[in-house]
Amino acid sequence: MNRAGNIFFTFLFFILAVSPRLHAQVPVPYAPDLMQDDPIAAALDSLDKLNLFEKGYAHINYPKNPKYNFPKDSVPRYDDMVYESRLAKIDAASPFDLQYNSVVKGYIEMYTLRKRELVSRMMALSQFYFPMFEEQLDKYNLPLELKYLAICESALNPMAKSRAGAMGLWQFMYPTGKIYGLKVSSYVDDRCDPYKSTIAACEYFKYLYGLFGDWQMVLAAYNGGPGTVNRAIRRSGGKKTYWEIRPFLPKETQGYVPAFIAVNYVMSYTSEHNMYSAIPKKTFLTVDTVNVKKQISFTQISAILDIPVEELEYLNPSYRKDVIPVLPEEASYLTLPANKIGTFVTNENAIYNYYKKDTLSSQQVLASQEVMKTYVVKNGEHLSTIAKKYGCTVADLKQWNGIKSSTVKPGKKLVIYVYEKPKTESKTTPVIAKITTPTPEKPAVTVSGKFKYYTVKQGDSLYKIARENATTVDELKRLNGFGAKFSLVPGKKIKVGTL
Repeated sequence: MNRAGNIFFTFLFFILAVSPRLHAQVPVPYAPDLMQDDPIAAALDSLDKLNLFEKGYAHINYPKNPKYNFPKDSVPRYDDMVYESRLAKIDAASPFDLQYNSVVKGYIEMYTLRKRELVSRMMALSQFYFPMFEEQLDKYNLPLELKYLAICESALNPMAKSRAGAMGLWQFMYPTGKIYGLKVSSYVDDRCDPYKSTIAACEYFKYLYGLFGDWQMVLAAYNGGPGTVNRAIRRSGGKKTYWEIRPFLPKETQGYVPAFIAVNYVMSYTSEHNMYSAIPKKTFLTVDTVNVKKQISFTQISAILDIPVEELEYLNPSYRKDVIPVLPEEASYLTLPANKIGTFVTNENAIYNYYKKDTLSSQQVLASQEVMKTYVVKNGEHLSTIAKKYGCTVADLKQWNGIKSSTVKPGKKLVIYVYEKPKTESKTTPVIAKITTPTPEKPAVTVSGKFKYYTVKQGDSLYKIARENATTVDELKRLNGFGAKFSLVPGKKIKVGTL
């Protein structure tokens, strides 16, 4: 290289060394440490398809006097020191270790910059689910911050389904859901039931905390499974904290806890980022549930109560085929807008009897009752031949029995759900319903001596009776001396309270 070239490169090196400001003047896009097709981002994207908000993105609930007086289209940005100091304030009052680092920053910016419109929808859904989450978390003596985990799992979309087959708000896989009492059949998936799945999640949290004794490890185990976390502990040489074992965890689980930390930040500092909730069509206080005594389709309910089927599907996500089956061993519930409950109860028989030509397929289903059967695999049989025999799919068989392979060994017992006509069914001609006001029933609750008594009705459950009489299932069991094998007999009186 000639002398002129040496002088040029020496001068260039000097300029770069003494003038660091030149680097800052060049806009370099931030590249967060997010995995390709991040499942947390994918869950948020699923909210784009939900028609549960007033006028979509355009209708945002901006307060009249915003805290920081930002223009509506303003997108505030902050440096690392601000993020870190704000998280430190949250961390001081939390049992979780809410550290700040570049991975957490990547998720904060995902929520506050790139997907802020979807976050406004998620904030609207939180008005529907968070009160119920907090009630159950408090009942189980769990940290209330765990409600944010449902945002990481499903972005509060009750119909969310992962690539691996996890379902619902809390994204339970079939085997884990089964352990915690979440049943799955061809017509009902309890993993998508907001109330039942939240109880199952609380029980699972308690179990995981008993294993690891550390909430950060509980989060990792909830996502990857306790076996995955134990393997990471062994590979790390026996380390016991999440950040120490993080390099030995699967890529998805490595991003899971940072995403949870980011959600804690974002939901605590929405105003600072000029983010406000969309207007939800329904909130926790504007819906209620009613016991369903006969099998019924969403089409029937929609026609009589003037509720869109899409709204019924959202309020009742556990019913997979828009049909509510009624099984003898447990009660079936229908969630409705609170202002429709009275209409449903008053015109219940009319709704059950409603019929139109375009609801024929639903009526054919309603003429049957779901029955669980046990099938023993014979020599030469495959899941495909068994599925064809019983009118279901191979995927159904795998899900019902928690199996992954399409091959099954002879002698294996399979659970199969089929629909059969009740033996006592009487032939009736479907008719167009008329809305009438039936004669009011006698009060179910009576007073005698020191106790209040409730007369059990067909389809009742302890949970329903407890809710209607402002008590708890445990209290009902105590008052009546119910053991593990109690049964509710229609017409029998049980104690529901004291005077």
